[in-house]
Amino acid sequence: MTQVKEGQLDKLSLLYKRYSRALFGYFYHLTHDAAHSEDLVQTVFYRILKYRHTFKGDGKFTTWMYHMARNVRIDALKKGSRMHYAETLEPWEARLETSPNREMELTQQEEVARVRQALDSLPEDKKELLVLSRYQGLKYHEIAKMVKSTEGAVKVKIHRALKDLKAAFVALENE
Repeated sequence: MTQVKEGQLDKLSLLYKRYSRALFGYFYHLTHDAAHSEDLVQTVFYRILKYRHTFKGDGKFTTWMYHMARNVRIDALKKGSRMHYAETLEPWEARLETSPNREMELTQQEEVARVRQALDSLPEDKKELLVLSRYQGLKYHEIAKMVKSTEGAVKVKIHRALKDLKAAFVALENE
């Protein structure tokens, strides 16, 4: 990123190759919409290029990038482009026909769907913290920088979010 900041714009393609997939995963876990997630990834890299002069280089690039991604997502929500849950791209029936252990796979799919549904039922701030920590693998101190909070506060919020996720999952399981 330092090279991009210094004017070597061709290095941005290397950053895109390294991080676009992780950004896509971040957005997809929050929106469940592949096309919208891809658009958001493109917007993040446009902003990385546009605001490259703000990168200080004293922290990790990924922390700065996810901070920018978070802002892009907030802007998209403000514009009213909130996406709703979309079904998986390939029908589960087709996948089951080729599976050697259909019953176990169906049970796993049902649990994954319940986890997604439980995650979607959480408030946006809790959902985002869980996606950043559990799906994107960011450290607590990195998330704390992004959300402008302390590491201890982030740990507590994530713990509470996991507790709420578990309660939502159990409620869905008992329906």
